[in-house]
Amino acid sequence: MIELKDIEKLASLARMEVGEEEKVKLQKDLEAILAYVSELKDAPQPEEAGAEPYLKNVLRPDTEPYLPGEFTEAILAEAPNQAEGYFKVKKIFN
Repeated sequence: MIELKDIEKLASLARMEVGEEEKVKLQKDLEAILAYVSELKDAPQPEEAGAEPYLKNVLRPDTEPYLPGEFTEAILAEAPNQAEGYFKVKKIFN
């Protein structure tokens, strides 16, 4: 169970001022969130349920790739400031 001192600690870390009524509401909300997360932890994984595993990083095949630099000149022509084939921007670091 989340205690009010935990809520106060979280509020101080977030640099927030939280009233007494808000602390109680946050305590209930956080307990509900953590209860839900613990339920998700026990949910069956696709492999366990006999389903196909999730596909990750699926990309379409590149059927007609562009040649490198094919559009460089056209893109740079639209830039407000460019030099030697690059966008020229304001210096932000010393």
